[in-house]
Amino acid sequence: MECVILAAGEGKRMRPLTAKRPKVMLPIANRPMMEHLVMAAREAGITDFVFIVGYGEREIRRYFGDGTTLGIHIEYATQRQQRGTADAVGVARNHVTGPFIVLNGDMVLKKEDITALCHRKPTCMCTTTTDHAEDYGVVMVENGHITSLEEKSRHPKSNLINAGAYLFSPEIFDLIDAVRPSPRGELELTDALAVLIARKQLYSHSLTYWMDVGHPWDLLEANTSFLETIPSTNEGIIEDGVTLKNTVLVGEGSVIKAGTYIEGPCTIGKNCRIGPHAYIRGATSIGDDCHIGHCSELKNSIIMNGTKIPHFNYIGDSIVGSGCNFGAGTKIANLRHDHANVQVCGKDTRRKKFGAVIGDGVQFGINCSVNVGTMIGSEAQFAPNTVIEGCIGEKTIIR
Repeated sequence: MECVILAAGEGKRMRPLTAKRPKVMLPIANRPMMEHLVMAAREAGITDFVFIVGYGEREIRRYFGDGTTLGIHIEYATQRQQRGTADAVGVARNHVTGPFIVLNGDMVLKKEDITALCHRKPTCMCTTTTDHAEDYGVVMVENGHITSLEEKSRHPKSNLINAGAYLFSPEIFDLIDAVRPSPRGELELTDALAVLIARKQLYSHSLTYWMDVGHPWDLLEANTSFLETIPSTNEGIIEDGVTLKNTVLVGEGSVIKAGTYIEGPCTIGKNCRIGPHAYIRGATSIGDDCHIGHCSELKNSIIMNGTKIPHFNYIGDSIVGSGCNFGAGTKIANLRHDHANVQVCGKDTRRKKFGAVIGDGVQFGINCSVNVGTMIGSEAQFAPNTVIEGCIGEKTIIR
């Protein structure tokens, strides 16, 4: 069985985190989200992969290479223009020889579900239930057949949705060839699936576990999920007087200095300096070459490579890009006084606790205050004592 992974999209809903990297390369538990999906497929017995790449493809190719280090074989096919999901699948036509599965690169699946899908006969659509069906394609099923598919209905008829994973035969390419641009100018895979539905040739395959990582705050949920499944390891230096509880991973070359207290699950990358007297609570991932210094506290956050949080900082329920620097005393709030759901740029996170989304290279002066639900574009700069809230564009400078 061959596996086609759709990884060409920019991930606009993930901005500013995707301003300099493709969405599928955003870190979850210090590994690109797509790597988790690839490893689940490999554990399900798949060794031949086709990556459909486009935006940021150089980073994907550089990281995964030909797949040898992961024990798999990878071929690449480039979607030159973002013309829709049907076009993305169609790009794979010269790389598959028989039945193949298609997976969106921005979701989390378990190996057991992928194994079960591989044992079905084409053509299958994976389905799952959700409390927010209005955000997805809603399906109706009778006797195992998909009988209807309605995209993002304001009043969904059920809570059963298209999960974005499929088992196809090469005949799907003939149906894709017949697809015409939708009103938004894209070639939609759902138009090809509609033909199969009319023929009663599209079957439902129920998933036992599924997570869509569509927004920045979804990264936190996925991060927690993966950190809860991995064992503690230590390849660094842990000084006397450090307390480690639950699962804590420490990367090569990292130093955890005296007085630091870490309550996992937590993963710390390579060549980091933590402490002295830092406090880190799960579920938190800290990338490579980071500095979490004296009396700084982190909780349930993702901190990307090269970021410095050196002293007297608080960061909770937030995603911080690479190469950021926090002046002493800068803090991020993560809870509204009225305990309502946190909104980010008008979008409901459906979370009571959420701090900020911060792009790469953002610089904070001392004693800045970042309010709940703030989004900050890459390379923004803030003078000392600035109160920051709302949606801040990239390269904004507040003096």
